Amino acid sequence: METKTKSRILVFVFALIVWFALTDIKDYQEAMIGIAISLLISFLAGHFLIKNVASHHPVKRTIHFLFYIVKFMWEMIKANLEVAYLVIHPMLPIKPGIVKIKTKLTKDSAITVLSNSITLTPGTLTIDINEQKKELYIHWINVKTQDIDEATEEIGNRFEKTLTEVFE
Repeated sequence: METKTKSRILVFVFALIVWFALTDIKDYQEAMIGIAISLLISFLAGHFLIKNVASHHPVKRTIHFLFYIVKFMWEMIKANLEVAYLVIHPMLPIKPGIVKIKTKLTKDSAITVLSNSITLTPGTLTIDINEQKKELYIHWINVKTQDIDEATEEIGNRFEKTLTEVFE
């Protein structure tokens, strides 16, 4: 099977899973709309969204992607609790600043998902990406270290290993 076809099938399956997860399907018409929209997305953007499908088995990538979603949700819950504590603390013990982290990810899509995950996690915001050096500049509400390696461990590595399995 051609790589472009495999990537379109994988995008179709992901889109359909997301559709079913986000909608309360009451009849077959809603399911058919989800299938039609998933097909449209897969044919229009399937080869853009997922590349090099042949390098990993699609089922393995899907499992790692689902694990990533769970891991991301857990990190988001922890960050929400930490930011809530900082905000309601009477002394407001924050130390905002900008830190630089490094990434080992090579694909643009993987780096984009990493930077979006960092931005969506409360307390951190991706400001800029240096594509040549594979560095991200992050605004951090409570800077714990300015050391690149320690900041990378604290902010980026929590997502990077799983993203490597999904995208690389």
